[in-house]
Amino acid sequence: MAVTMADITKLRKMTGAGMMDCKNALTEADGDYDKAMEIIRKKGQAVAAKRSEREASEGCVLAKTTGDYAVVIALKCETDFVAQNADFVKLTQDILDLAVANKCKTLDEVKALPMGNGTVQDAVTDRSGITGEKMELDGYMTVEGASTAVYNHMNRNGLCTIVAFNKNVDEQLAKQVAMQIAAMNPIAIDEDGVSEEVKQKEIEVAIEKTKAEQVQKAVEAALKKANINPAHVDSEDHMESNMAKGWITAEDVARAKEIIATVSAEKAAHLPEQMIQNIAKGRLAKFLKEVCLLNQEDIMDAKKTVREVLAAADPELKIVDFKRFTLKAE
Repeated sequence: MAVTMADITKLRKMTGAGMMDCKNALTEADGDYDKAMEIIRKKGQAVAAKRSEREASEGCVLAKTTGDYAVVIALKCETDFVAQNADFVKLTQDILDLAVANKCKTLDEVKALPMGNGTVQDAVTDRSGITGEKMELDGYMTVEGASTAVYNHMNRNGLCTIVAFNKNVDEQLAKQVAMQIAAMNPIAIDEDGVSEEVKQKEIEVAIEKTKAEQVQKAVEAALKKANINPAHVDSEDHMESNMAKGWITAEDVARAKEIIATVSAEKAAHLPEQMIQNIAKGRLAKFLKEVCLLNQEDIMDAKKTVREVLAAADPELKIVDFKRFTLKAE
């Protein structure tokens, strides 16, 4: 049977597929809408299978709150062109709305929700067939509390945060905290939320860094005492290039290498353990200040910490949970 423009338009509205895809599907299905939709769906499944190994590093990230419940979700694709497409963004929003309405706890629950003539996962697969790109749902996160807030960074659909409080909170303050999380990327609410494993790793790194700095200071002092500029001999390449420039002699290089080897060994063998531990503990404290939300300097008032800002608003106000998701590595 002949396929009319009205038929094509109707199928396009039903599926979101391109005009030619709709025309070809209707032609193959002899005008049967159900068969045509199945043809388009199978095309999406074929595209999804073919591109399954490709990287989906672009996409749309959205967040939503209903008051006591907040969600962030990402629908990922391969290119920014598709990520900015209105239909793609709408699909992300529709999935988010469904997830919030059903208070889904996991991404698998979201994927299994009814949508259109199938599930949410079917809708994502169908869209993959329409665009020809790999697509996948990712980054599903939730928080619950007496009140919640969300922040979508500059509406760029790439970075979202959600935060929950133990009681109702001023809307502007709640948004400010959500922005703080976006800007400063904390890993925990306070020190108790940082695992002992992470703390121990930071201590170990701090100890090694402190030891290296103490050895380097001793070496530089010894080189200066020998009238050798430490910057001229801090690597083999610098030694070679600086000799070629006439800034140092071969004898200087030989003497510098001997000083570096001797002083490094002597200093490393006699480092004051207690001093090293004290410096390392100070570095751990600095790390915890930077990564714990309540310890961070407030982005709106650097003279105060987030803890102090919350206490000033309400001494009983607490942050009970937060999540942060971004498409781009930082």
